[in-house]
Amino acid sequence: MSNNHLQEKDSTTDPEKDSVYRDGLSAIIPGDKHGWLSHPLAKSLLSWGVEERGTIPVPEEQRMDTQYYKIFFLWFSMNFNILSFSAGTIGPIAFELGLRDSCLVILFFNILACALPAYLFVYFPKHSYRVITRLLFHRNTWGPRIGMRQMVQSRYSFGYFGVIIPTILNLICISGFNILNGILGGQALASVSGNMSWDVGIVIIFVIALLISFMGYRVLNWYERVSWFPVLIAFLVVLGVGGKNLYNAQPAEPASAAAILNFASVIAGFVITYSPMASDFTMYYSPTVPQSRIFWYAYMGYLVPSVLLQCLGAAAVLAAPNVPSWSEGYGTEGNVGGLLAAMLSPVGNFGKFLTVLLSLSVTSNIAGALYSICFNFQVMIPAMSKVPRYVFSIVGTVIALPLSIVGAHRFYAALTDFLSLISYWASAYGAILLVEHHYFRKGDFSTYDHAIWNVPGRLPWGAAALTAGILSFALIIPCMNQVWYQGPIGITSGDIGFEIAFPLAALLYIPLRKLELKYQNTK
Repeated sequence: MSNNHLQEKDSTTDPEKDSVYRDGLSAIIPGDKHGWLSHPLAKSLLSWGVEERGTIPVPEEQRMDTQYYKIFFLWFSMNFNILSFSAGTIGPIAFELGLRDSCLVILFFNILACALPAYLFVYFPKHSYRVITRLLFHRNTWGPRIGMRQMVQSRYSFGYFGVIIPTILNLICISGFNILNGILGGQALASVSGNMSWDVGIVIIFVIALLISFMGYRVLNWYERVSWFPVLIAFLVVLGVGGKNLYNAQPAEPASAAAILNFASVIAGFVITYSPMASDFTMYYSPTVPQSRIFWYAYMGYLVPSVLLQCLGAAAVLAAPNVPSWSEGYGTEGNVGGLLAAMLSPVGNFGKFLTVLLSLSVTSNIAGALYSICFNFQVMIPAMSKVPRYVFSIVGTVIALPLSIVGAHRFYAALTDFLSLISYWASAYGAILLVEHHYFRKGDFSTYDHAIWNVPGRLPWGAAALTAGILSFALIIPCMNQVWYQGPIGITSGDIGFEIAFPLAALLYIPLRKLELKYQNTK
């Protein structure tokens, strides 16, 4: 495959409607020429626009979608919700940071962390301008060039069986985010009506998200293109009616380095873990798209909503003690939905309607996560690749829904611990994939041979990648600073685990991978 950036086609072909896509049913699910895909129900689902393709790579001739702007709206909508708002409240609540310090951490570490799921690699050309532009570009850009789901790509570093470990970790991350989103959405929905429990609200949120993810690529992208607008209106009204109270925050004590780095770990965990699902949404795009274009669409889709809503969340929770209605809505359990409902209460029933819209904002994130979770199940258990993709949307919902209900009253403890912890492995994972691609494969996308994506003997053993990831925790653990564990380094410096994980895993992977290549014959 050529690495040249060709002129973009003026086309809006939808892969779910394309005749080649429809005629190649036997390629969508391996070994199913006369099985499920021949069933009338399967054909009906396909005719309704349901995507059936799972982990099977998309051939280059079938990558024809040139509506590249969709990736901006997908990531924008997935982050433009009340979970981003709640993540900003952690700085003041959990780490006692003031508004200025919270917002500076949010801005600076989002600028850095968004670059990994948007793809960070140092390139050494002759001109400094190219150094800067090559420094930032996104793993979303790999999807169009390779045509593979993210965890299938990972087999070319972690191996056919070795990739099961990061896949399990990614499943935990995705399910964890779904649980947190479900709790928040349910809280906000229940706050509108005194007769609705949080549990009922959570169920409603998950049912809506399941329907969207079940349909697949086409419906998901349509929903993400439109779902952000009513949420924007709701937050603008929040600012309009409550903005004057955001200046009422009490002055905070000077921030310690440990508190800043601990909050930074939470912020990094919020966005960096999109890396293991980045190319799941871009594998249908034309490979001729300039990588910089996909990068900036995706990067801004992460950065803009995260920074804006996290800063708003920090400001709102700091002002809440000085506004009786806000304090009552927020309560002692950290009810973010109740806080937003209280901020909108001055506009009466219209405020309740906007609170409902805000509660539904999390469906964008849950739907995208349930879409990606399908491919993780299929990579974790390769035999499951014969099961239609949409079945695993149901499985993901069945897992997250009851856990959301059980954990609904421990939201802040769960959110802080979860976001801090998951950034460690995702940082190491991203580093390993980048070193494999740029150091060992010389940035050549043609080395990702479609013919061997499910052939264990032709793929790397994965021992180098797994060993590098595991060994990196020898230094990550002492650098941790969690509620349940404080390492000897982290207790004085603050949590710097994710900052250490990236360079350490990258450095360890190089000699280990060379050793693996010396002894493995993949011919």
